Amino acid sequence: HVQLVESGGGSAQAGGSLKLTCQASGFSYSVYCMAWFRQAPGKSREGIAALHAEGDIRYSDSVKGRFTISEDAAKRTLYLQMDSLKPEDTAMYYCAAGFGGMDWVRSFCGHLDRAGFRDWGQGTQVTVS
Repeated sequence: HVQLVESGGGSAQAGGSLKLTCQASGFSYSVYCMAWFRQAPGKSREGIAALHAEGDIRYSDSVKGRFTISEDAAKRTLYLQMDSLKPEDTAMYYCAAGFGGMDWVRSFCGHLDRAGFRDWGQGTQVTVS
């Protein structure tokens, strides 16, 4: 079973930056999608950035141009560089991983579809003021 551990959350001023890290273990799949979701109080969980094993990347409109998802595949580590932070970015941020056949993974990854992600981290809080 894959374990995901997020770190790097904290507080930042509007316009500032933070970098989140997600360390994966128990991970041996070659076809995968890893992503970042976030959930603000009283709101549903939102997919914001996804990275397919083949390198395709998808961002939500809410973070496009400000956030950058990347990975160190050898270290099984996922990153989210968050720049130009806004107060509306305040949320709990979750790392997620999904696996399966090529077509299925490409589909849920490209649509940031929560249904495709089987494994989740515990989350790290980001607060922007």
